[in-house]
Amino acid sequence: MAVLECKNLTKQYGHVTALEDVSFSIEPGRIVGLLGPNGSGKTTLIKLANGLLTPTSGELTICNAAPGKETHAIVSYLPERTSIPLWMTATQLLDFYQDFYKDFRRDAAEEMLAHLNIPAKQRIKQMSKGTREKVQLIVTMSRAAQLYLLDEPIGGVDPATRDYILSTIIGNYNPEAAVVISTHLISDVEKVLDEVIFINQGHVVLQSSVDEIREEKGMSVDALFREVFKC
Repeated sequence: MAVLECKNLTKQYGHVTALEDVSFSIEPGRIVGLLGPNGSGKTTLIKLANGLLTPTSGELTICNAAPGKETHAIVSYLPERTSIPLWMTATQLLDFYQDFYKDFRRDAAEEMLAHLNIPAKQRIKQMSKGTREKVQLIVTMSRAAQLYLLDEPIGGVDPATRDYILSTIIGNYNPEAAVVISTHLISDVEKVLDEVIFINQGHVVLQSSVDEIREEKGMSVDALFREVFKC
């Protein structure tokens, strides 16, 4: 059973079409890069999967269910912008997640906070932008979800921290789950991806395993991306 499946999915904002006739499926145990230029429809697709938007036509399902209360319990979502309450301390945020999500693994979250030297008693509003992003990613990845939707998870952090964050993503997700990483920092995330979906102007232009790209085209995902989307 596919973790995430789209069938002829279209989303319009008035007269503007953000996604058109998109069809693909993502199987369990896969880390998938959702890759495309700015304005290609990546964030719209992730918001549809999280139930924040509704399709204009077509359908999107998560473990055979339409996005809603049932899927919120199995989807862990990292939005592009920081959305955690700034007045909380890191400890209070963990308390909140523990109360709200049955699948929250507090021990994993505490271990990651300690590894990144993030003070548990410090208020989030006192943290730097990059540290806030780390905290938000930590709580997102500390759930034992079926689907992780990560919108630009490494956009605002330094290169050294990116490596830790990517290893965190690999080491902390349920092997029966799927991870979707939307990003434009392809060379940074390529090493953790199993497959990629290229999206451009609301259309899927490629879905392929990373191994196939390397074997059949003889190039990296980053090089293929540059070729497909060159200006």
